[in-house]
Amino acid sequence: MGFYADSLPDFPWDSLVPARNRAAQYPGPVCDLTIGTPVDDTPAIIQNALAGATNAHGYPAVLGSTELRAAIGAWMARRGITSDVAILPTIGSKEMVGLLPSLMGLGAGARVGFPDVAYPTYDVGARLAGATPVLIDTDSDPASWPTLDLLWLNSPGNPNGHVLSRPQLRAIVAWARGCGAVVASDECYAELCWDVAEAPSLLDDAVCGGDPAGLLMVYSLSKQSNMAGYRASWLAGDPAIVLPIAELRKHLGFMMPAPVQHAMAIALGDAEHVSVQRDVYRRRRDTLLGALDSAGLVGDPASVAGLYLWVTAEGATSWDIVDACAQLGIVVAPGIFYGEAGDGWVRMSLTATDFAINEAAKRLERLPDLLKRS
Repeated sequence: MGFYADSLPDFPWDSLVPARNRAAQYPGPVCDLTIGTPVDDTPAIIQNALAGATNAHGYPAVLGSTELRAAIGAWMARRGITSDVAILPTIGSKEMVGLLPSLMGLGAGARVGFPDVAYPTYDVGARLAGATPVLIDTDSDPASWPTLDLLWLNSPGNPNGHVLSRPQLRAIVAWARGCGAVVASDECYAELCWDVAEAPSLLDDAVCGGDPAGLLMVYSLSKQSNMAGYRASWLAGDPAIVLPIAELRKHLGFMMPAPVQHAMAIALGDAEHVSVQRDVYRRRRDTLLGALDSAGLVGDPASVAGLYLWVTAEGATSWDIVDACAQLGIVVAPGIFYGEAGDGWVRMSLTATDFAINEAAKRLERLPDLLKRS
């Protein structure tokens, strides 16, 4: 018997176990800067909304409640998206990243592109569908890209924090419409901009000309609202693509729970808690950035948004930096997890506690001596 898992690469995080074990030997708490799962409380306004909606005796709508759809539409309008798009709540954004090629029927012979430094699930989704994964430097000129059936964008990017500008996005839309490709944009870090004013959406009227044909976006409240445990996300874009996917989900019973739909609608209407959480991440980011020079590390100057630092050290591989950090009780993610183009880099998450961030910043002063020995 064959299983889909047989076609997938090894789960990358398993190879980090030796570094975790080494970090655990440090005479002090481990500072885990790897996985980007929120550690701060879900805002009270959201918790209260969830609690107040628990009398959910009927099946929820696959397409979302009227309340939720209106809240999503209003949120998108504030981002410059006013065209006639279809909206579909999803159980987290990762499920759509992993399943979109299959839901679109992109099997053998289809080509699915994604950034050459990227979250691994884009690759997993292509392989699960039986399609061919294709690495794309999405910062480069689209005129140099091959023909694809589906292209994933990720702006702000995970892990590198790169942001695609409106001119870049317009060039990508023109390329896609010239070759018939569908473009899906993962924009879940859009509210976490640091050194850039904004991260434009692919569906922004000023990008797509008010025409969502062939264009999709996915968004999540996991990061901006600390709702990772709620699985509160959505897919929006071309109705000719989104609505058939919704029909499939009706058959499969993929429905966001009604209490989560209500909590999500309340969260989308409250900008204050997002601003508060953004300030928390900004402080943590500033703390880690301030430690890079003394640590012999250099941050990517194009890393201007998102939930991570993307850093390198001269002459060091990703694993050299990981191993040196582990000796200080700090665990970071090797850039090689995100593609061959990520070798020599590591990702540091801003989602660790204030204590872990501050402690890591102090310990990093001893990193240069350890890197010299590697």
